[in-house]
Amino acid sequence: VQLQASGGGLVQAGGSLRLSCAASGRTFRTYNMGWFRQAPGKEREFVAHIRWSGGSTDYRESVKGRFTISRDNANNTVYLYLQMNSLKPEDTAVYYCAAGSSYYYTRHEAYSYWGQGTLVTVSS
Repeated sequence: VQLQASGGGLVQAGGSLRLSCAASGRTFRTYNMGWFRQAPGKEREFVAHIRWSGGSTDYRESVKGRFTISRDNANNTVYLYLQMNSLKPEDTAVYYCAAGSSYYYTRHEAYSYWGQGTLVTVSS
């Protein structure tokens, strides 16, 4: 069972990044998936969620209209994406992908599987 996140980096404010997460080892096509982030000295927070079918998404208020979550269930390895546009310095954090099946998807306790995190740094 493995979730491998990638795509982080250093970008100027107003720029864009696309995060990816490859989920393998289980039938992740039937799992809801999400992105969380953790800034230095802060708690891990919910960023975005997508249902297993891809038919429903949700975002934290501060990223609505700027971030888009999507997934590709076509193969045994499920790919999760987070397109981040109009990035702000306050988006700086380590971003984690996660998979779970709980209804309470904004809570990190709802996820059973986690990736290792990828660092996003937005300079002003």
